[in-house]
Amino acid sequence: MLVLWPGDAQHSGGPSGVGFDRPTFDARVTAVKEVDCEDVNAQPQQPPPGQEPQGQPGQNQGGKRPCQKATVEVTSGKDKGHTFTEIVTPDATRTYSTGQDVVVAYAEKAPRDLQYSVIDVDRTFPMLLLAGIFALVVVLVGRLRGVLALVGLAVSFGVLTLFILPAILEGSNPLVVAVVGGSAIMLATLYLCHGLSARTSVAALGTLSSLLLIGLLGSLFIGWAELTGNTDDQTGLVHGLYPDIEIQGLLLAGVLIGSLGVLDDVTVTQTSAVWELKQADPTASRRTLYSAAMRIGRDHIASVVNTLVLAYAGAALPLLLLFTIAESSVGTVAGSELVAQEIVRTLVGSIGLVASVPLTTLLAALVVSADRHRGAVGQPAGVAPAGQPGRPGQTGQTAPAGQAGAGTAPAAPVTSRRGKRRKPK
Repeated sequence: MLVLWPGDAQHSGGPSGVGFDRPTFDARVTAVKEVDCEDVNAQPQQPPPGQEPQGQPGQNQGGKRPCQKATVEVTSGKDKGHTFTEIVTPDATRTYSTGQDVVVAYAEKAPRDLQYSVIDVDRTFPMLLLAGIFALVVVLVGRLRGVLALVGLAVSFGVLTLFILPAILEGSNPLVVAVVGGSAIMLATLYLCHGLSARTSVAALGTLSSLLLIGLLGSLFIGWAELTGNTDDQTGLVHGLYPDIEIQGLLLAGVLIGSLGVLDDVTVTQTSAVWELKQADPTASRRTLYSAAMRIGRDHIASVVNTLVLAYAGAALPLLLLFTIAESSVGTVAGSELVAQEIVRTLVGSIGLVASVPLTTLLAALVVSADRHRGAVGQPAGVAPAGQPGRPGQTGQTAPAGQAGAGTAPAAPVTSRRGKRRKPK
């Protein structure tokens, strides 16, 4: 991280061209009324032929839906109290209501009447409320572990925003940055949440090994399938603004970071399973521990792979809908770069997850068995501790007094573990 750490100056200081660097202010919709679109010189987008809406609610007598004229008041900044109007056409996906909080952008060089424009709805309160509920639930259920998990989440966000993203923008290899940054996130969160122990270290080793496997497989198949990674407007815009960024590496970095969270879950679960099995049966051998933990891991594999596939399918759901509308064949859909990219992302991540189960389980079985059970302190090997008579024929067992050999006098009564006297046979 020290070698790859980005410099202080990442931008030239001027407008980036993305559109997110304009000053924004809070505002509120004070009034909304319906007007004729022609009166406000607004032309709604015409639907394709044959897809004209029939009987849409709110249509006027001419069959056309009216526009909305919203009056917006700026509630922060130097122009607090300034009002302007916003026209919403019938085909717009967002509508406004009186009293609604919105976010407006300010363009200094535009005419006075056009300097402010609504760019989004103000979601600050519901987002903060949801974050507060999330933190409360985590702390109530996880207690101290929950608090440490929230600290780890903050560390993850800090590494992502302060190291990974700026380092990629500076021109560093995205794959190397993702491996280094993901490893830092993994080590920080694992040791914060689970403590500095051999169990945590085994989970960290399993996660690192799986990350390297995902990186190798991803690099191989992304190049073999000739995936460019430039499949959407956002990626194209990033490439246009920063031509030095390797788009294929950016795709692979996304695969690594996306798989990291699930990898942590799998490796920690498998390691904990092995440790708990050893604690339940201290005499269990490495093979027994491995076999028992792998039975748990197979159930985990089935659920995790399905979870990962559904997560990627949910993210690409609009894309899948477009292919369904186009009535394309399965081969055509799977071979297109848009879908092939998601298939490679899913399969490479799933292979890494599946491989992490036997690898982590084997490491855990080896480490947990290194501390061999030696019995009571001071007892030589093969001798049962005091008060725990061994079985007949056990190596090193000492015969009770009077039973040194055949023909000797009967032995004295033996006291069992519960303290009751029983007659010797």
